[in-house]
Amino acid sequence: MQDVNSGNIQRLEAMITEARKISIVTHQKPDGDAMGSSIALYHFLRMYGKDSVRIILNDRFPSYLDFLTSDISETDLIFFQEMPDTAEILIRDSDLIFCLDFNAFHRTDRIEPALSDSKAEKILIDHHLNPDRNAFSLSFSETEISSASELLYQILIRTEKIGMDATLLPPASAVALMTGMTTDTNNFANSTYPSTFLMASDLLAAGVDRNAILSHLYNQYGENRLRLMGHMMKDLLTITEDGVAYIVLDRSTQKAYKIAEGDTEGFVNMPLSIADVRMSILAKEDDEKIRISIRSRIGTSANGCARAYFNGGGHENAAGGRLCIPEDVPGVEAVAEYIERQTHIYLNQENENN
Repeated sequence: MQDVNSGNIQRLEAMITEARKISIVTHQKPDGDAMGSSIALYHFLRMYGKDSVRIILNDRFPSYLDFLTSDISETDLIFFQEMPDTAEILIRDSDLIFCLDFNAFHRTDRIEPALSDSKAEKILIDHHLNPDRNAFSLSFSETEISSASELLYQILIRTEKIGMDATLLPPASAVALMTGMTTDTNNFANSTYPSTFLMASDLLAAGVDRNAILSHLYNQYGENRLRLMGHMMKDLLTITEDGVAYIVLDRSTQKAYKIAEGDTEGFVNMPLSIADVRMSILAKEDDEKIRISIRSRIGTSANGCARAYFNGGGHENAAGGRLCIPEDVPGVEAVAEYIERQTHIYLNQENENN
């Protein structure tokens, strides 16, 4: 981990010490890793003696992550979507802004203008490809790591206050870090490294109740999720001759099953259990775009496909993107044909290159 070195850790601690008002921001539609890393950092900074720390989110997070925020004051958790003026003032008045789990300002959606205009020093902690390092005063950017939560863990344990002893982390930070890493690896199924298991072992030894975390993450959904899952796998799943499994989830289906943000978490991974499937794609209609999630087996690049045809990117076997309406497709009804055409081109190019 090139960026996680003693010089950068010392600089980080000096910046924290000097800061009076600190903001934490993450990408739009925050997931488990975004929330886990943000909340873990919040509790660490409070332990550090920082009284003015705010987490500023573009929009709401999935309800199954509510347990992470139960001990955070409403005044310290701000949603730009609901309180734009307050969020802009807090960002403007910050001395230091932590940017977690995104590689460029545009990933924060409506927060981007305020973030770009802010004179505060900005610290990047992220695990995605192609970070915009010029936008940050200090960057911790590592791609060979499971998650932003794992990267933050590697940073925090090297601070003087923690001194490589995970038992000295605030308990709420430890729980949040384990949660973020667990969700971003699909419960250790994707993007794991030796360091990932060492982190998990250290946090378990420090007293983290992993069973309680798993119960919150995977056993608190509504009945509608299970019924939608059955409908998707029975009626909406298509598998192409190229080994691409895809599902197009339109707005009317989401409404019929009363789907909330986070209810489709993990669905994109399920078709990879089919022997002949090389790549799985979930296309979800959302406002004036189609949100795309891509997962793939080792040897097929989800990242390459997302970058080439879906205005996105990510990790080698777990990536995402979007299709804009009408620039990329005229509407959701054209998404299936687009996926089949472009993945056929992409996978046959991959075969030729190999």
